[in-house]
Amino acid sequence: MMNQTGNCYIFGAGDFDGLLAAPAPGDLILAADGGFRTLTALGIDPDLVLGDFDSLGAPPDHPRVLRVPSEKDDTDMMLAVKTALEQGCRTLYLYGGLGGSRIDHTLANIQTLLYAARHGARAYLIGCGAVLTVIQNGKLTFPAGFRGFLSVFCAGESARGVTLRGLKYPLRDAVLTCDVPLGVSNEFCGEPACVEVADGSLLVTWQAENPVLP
Repeated sequence: MMNQTGNCYIFGAGDFDGLLAAPAPGDLILAADGGFRTLTALGIDPDLVLGDFDSLGAPPDHPRVLRVPSEKDDTDMMLAVKTALEQGCRTLYLYGGLGGSRIDHTLANIQTLLYAARHGARAYLIGCGAVLTVIQNGKLTFPAGFRGFLSVFCAGESARGVTLRGLKYPLRDAVLTCDVPLGVSNEFCGEPACVEVADGSLLVTWQAENPVLP
């Protein structure tokens, strides 16, 4: 298993409503348990299938399978993210991690975004018409033409030096805390936009009829 681009696509067992971008040659492709069904339907052969296989019921007939005990500390999605980081991936696209009947897994996958950010990677959780990511002591820029809603939430004790530009409701050098949702329901205006945090972590989510990556 070799990664040549620094990009990884991870497919989980949750809802899947289409690819925003298709994997390119050299990208690492991981199936986390039931995500193998999605990849099979797409005609994509994963580099590795991993998990406890409670969703699939049994390990699939695939030459590269990593089976782990069902009683474990990591979710299958977190296990896949850790595998991607070990392979040197720094941009991760996570599908099948939102929706479904298990809101606890959705919350766990959101926490996984923070884990990736704290380990030097940018992970995007994609599905249900939305994209979520976490930035830490950095910024996220959007080119002109974006439309729809964008929200930012503190992902930790506090996020300082939060600045929003090019959005309907700008913000400058603000402090966001995890108990006040000040950054919810902002809007793109069609001009270049930027979300920046000087000290701390922000969960950034945007939602549109046809969401795209920045």
